[in-house]
Amino acid sequence: MTIAVIGTGNMGGAIVRGLIKSGTCDPKDIICTAKTENTLNKLRQYDASLRVSCDNKEAARAADIIILAVKPWFIGDVIEEIRPFVDLKRQMIISVAAGITLKDLTHLLVPDYEQYEMERIMAEAEEREPRLPESFAEPVLFRVVPNTAAEVLESVTFIASRGATGEQVELVRQLFSTIGYTMVVAEKLIPAGTSLASCGIAFAMRYIRAAIEGGVELGFRPGEAAEIVEHTVKGAAALLLSQGTHPEVEIDKVTTAGGITIKGLNAMERAGFTNAVIEGLKASK
Repeated sequence: MTIAVIGTGNMGGAIVRGLIKSGTCDPKDIICTAKTENTLNKLRQYDASLRVSCDNKEAARAADIIILAVKPWFIGDVIEEIRPFVDLKRQMIISVAAGITLKDLTHLLVPDYEQYEMERIMAEAEEREPRLPESFAEPVLFRVVPNTAAEVLESVTFIASRGATGEQVELVRQLFSTIGYTMVVAEKLIPAGTSLASCGIAFAMRYIRAAIEGGVELGFRPGEAAEIVEHTVKGAAALLLSQGTHPEVEIDKVTTAGGITIKGLNAMERAGFTNAVIEGLKASK
């Protein structure tokens, strides 16, 4: 199975490196494209057996699965470029471009799709077979939202699909499971998932940064504070994942009557901690 990743910048590159680290994909079966030689050279340095190119058309033609990892404002131009070389009867298209819906993808790949939809509706009403051109194929599309932790095989990835069979959904789920945790969702939940997991990476980093600064004020050197906070956050997540408990259960284990932990928690709440997190999530959605 050949995978073309069109656009191997931050997210596309993270996906490629994650797939290689997981051992699921042979680098020789991954075609990477980018606009600049500088980006391609970084991939060559990472793994010399990767197939790298500036030619999106040839990459699309050669692939079984095409992953579109370009910026959202480039997606129309890229699809227009590769559309003549895409075989919708054979290939699956996966977009990781933020904000691009499955409907958007459908109309970009099949410009006359609404006309075909109308013909099928009319045929159904008239109880006849729809008169569709032989070249028409229902696109198999996936909208996938990973986050940058894909590079260390710890992505949280949401998957929504259109026109895909259960087997195809499972194939894509397994593919992205190699770079972390996956969840198949209705497309309407993608924006909320993006806030929680993709923007959430930055939100978690901001907490870590703030805690490091607090640690320095408390007397640790910056490097020491960073190690303490990073391992503490890692441990907190590991506790929840391994125990399957609610965060409040673990909080209760370390809070005692009149103790320092509850004083610290209450001070954070007076400063608006929980509300700030919720408002940030809502704003990013």
